[in-house]
Amino acid sequence: MSAPVPSIGIQAEPFDTAAEIARIGSDLGGRAGAVVTFTGLCRDEDGRLAALELEHYPGMAEAEILRVADEAMSRWPLQALRVIHRYGRVHPGDGIVLVITASSHRIAAFEAASFLMDYLKTRAPFWKREHLADGTTGTWVAATAQDDAAAGRWS
Repeated sequence: MSAPVPSIGIQAEPFDTAAEIARIGSDLGGRAGAVVTFTGLCRDEDGRLAALELEHYPGMAEAEILRVADEAMSRWPLQALRVIHRYGRVHPGDGIVLVITASSHRIAAFEAASFLMDYLKTRAPFWKREHLADGTTGTWVAATAQDDAAAGRWS
């Protein structure tokens, strides 16, 4: 059997989490012992936020996420890895990012998913700008010190 290859999607369209999980399960045919998923959602920030606008550098974003996905595949014994990241305008409640990892054992699947999310939150080549409920355009959103500290544990 050949080594698993990570799957990366950068898209404007919403993703279907259940369909993505089913696809992984079907592809693995019962070989995985654990499938971990993380879906990052757009928050309304207590009613302050109407939408987030996500921008990326096409080509570079896919290559960079694939590079980190390959690193996850080399660090943990994964059988499958899927990352989807949206761009464009997303509204509160919409999915922004989906990470799916599958492994024979849960710890590897959880750690790889956490590693990927820490990277996506702090260093992935995406830029987020707030669009506020009052109709104004807000600030660009930066990673927090807490996000950076979480990502630092993988060094």
